[in-house]
Amino acid sequence: MESIYLPELATITKVADLTATEKFFEIKFNSGRDLGHKPGQFVEVSVFGIGEAPISISSSPTKKGSFELAIRKVGNVTSAIHQMKPGATVGIRGPFGTNFPYEETKGRDLLFVTGGIGLVPARSFINYVLDNRKDYNRVIVMFGCRNPKERLFVDELASWAKRSDIEYLETVDKPLDTDWKGNCGVITTLFPKVTIDPGKTSCIVVGPPIMYRFVLKEALDKKIPKNQIYVSLERRMKCGVGKCGHCQINGIYCCQDGPVFKYSDITGLEEAL
Repeated sequence: MESIYLPELATITKVADLTATEKFFEIKFNSGRDLGHKPGQFVEVSVFGIGEAPISISSSPTKKGSFELAIRKVGNVTSAIHQMKPGATVGIRGPFGTNFPYEETKGRDLLFVTGGIGLVPARSFINYVLDNRKDYNRVIVMFGCRNPKERLFVDELASWAKRSDIEYLETVDKPLDTDWKGNCGVITTLFPKVTIDPGKTSCIVVGPPIMYRFVLKEALDKKIPKNQIYVSLERRMKCGVGKCGHCQINGIYCCQDGPVFKYSDITGLEEAL
């Protein structure tokens, strides 16, 4: 059995700017194997001599031969990764954690509510659904960010907006430039624009902590059952294997018991949200 503590060598094959603080990375294992992840899981990325950081996987498991990460520059490790070019070597541990309910939600309506960098892990599930479109019923994607310059995967968002088999809604808190013609306001302003059947709808919520309180209220007001609302909590994760305790919330570890949780399982868990 391979050690969960031992990074496997991998090569960065593509780098692209997403925003002023986020970059896109395509990575391939030197062994040639697939990552074998499920939507919603994460990996630990090592920069040798500096450290490692937990990063959400952004590509669908249907993508073979490589996987994709979108990384925000926030510390020593991510700053070092942002300096890397195609051909650079990193270490990868994982995949780790629980996943979005891609099997349990087959045949159901899906409502994705994503805010800011929360689009990164949600994109893995969204693209999995689009690659297996016949397995799912109605698909609604809501995306919000602070301003147009913080929009991620801009070309992909445009392609989703043009598709006839999904409903894509987008908003920005503040339009910094006059070219923005879309909706303005926080992401909850998108909820009145859709009518759903709560009995057959599953809701996936991923975004900054401040977003959850208000989005969850909107979802509950739409009568979506708590056990059909899924949230991703990436709270202070570090080691990825439940040893360091950084991500502990009372008796659970986000890196092992999460990061994806049913809302019904954490409703009474203090400090979870």
